[in-house]
Amino acid sequence: MKRGLTVLLLAIGLAACEGGGDPVEQALRDASAERQAAATRTTAELEAARPADGADQAYVEAAIEEHRDAIANAEASLKASSDPALRQLAERTIETRRAEIAALQAWKPATPPTK
Repeated sequence: MKRGLTVLLLAIGLAACEGGGDPVEQALRDASAERQAAATRTTAELEAARPADGADQAYVEAAIEEHRDAIANAEASLKASSDPALRQLAERTIETRRAEIAALQAWKPATPPTK
């Protein structure tokens, strides 16, 4: 009886700890929140937020390249890993980064700004 009570109290104490939980699950929740935020932005919002600055264009190009690298790494992880949680995270990374690339490409002007 005493041992059962100790186990129960320990379980309650662990459940009450802040910052606890599975880090993979937390990463999946974070990725899901990012995807949701990206999906709710419209092209009009992106257009309205776009300043006509060459530095911004350079940032967009660099960010697109970085996202493409992240997709390549996630695809390599899918091929190499058999861990279901890691595979799911890689799949979500690919999905999220593709959405972010689409948003960045929508931001880009049809022709580069001239100075």
